[in-house]
Amino acid sequence: MTSMPTRWHRVGRGLQLGLEGVAGATLFAMMLLTTADVTGRFIFNSPILGSVELTQLMLAAVVFLSLPVVCWREEHVSVDLLDAIFPARWVWWRQVIVNLIVTLALWVMAGRVWALGARAFDWGDVTEFLRIPVGYLIYLMAIMLALSALLTLMRAGGYLLEGIGVLERGGPLSPGGTP
Repeated sequence: MTSMPTRWHRVGRGLQLGLEGVAGATLFAMMLLTTADVTGRFIFNSPILGSVELTQLMLAAVVFLSLPVVCWREEHVSVDLLDAIFPARWVWWRQVIVNLIVTLALWVMAGRVWALGARAFDWGDVTEFLRIPVGYLIYLMAIMLALSALLTLMRAGGYLLEGIGVLERGGPLSPGGTP
């Protein structure tokens, strides 16, 4: 039995830090924009025009940039009603099946959102005041959904390999394992 190669850990960690860094910087920019807008509105009686649009766009970017990391870490909202009665030797099967279902759902959403991005460009959709093309954001959302689907599929494969004994149990995919 072997554990996951360290090279892939470094690649995954780099991807994770990159996505978290961009999402964090976007969240920080959103905070600065909101602070400047509120300050300008109440102290100087001069709000920042288009700040609501920018905040909406940045919020969508933060959510979808964070999605692949959430999928890889399995930090979704979940209900563990059946965990107490589910046999421990079958947990890996359950995790494979759940991750495959989530992969399928994310892949379908990515395809639909990609089509919406193409339609947004075809129709020339822009924001109301600042006239920012929304197609770029929609394509970012589709790419992050597809990346999330890929990572969830890899997670399902990891659970399968742990379950059949190719990877060591207690590794990064096992409950309580190191991330």
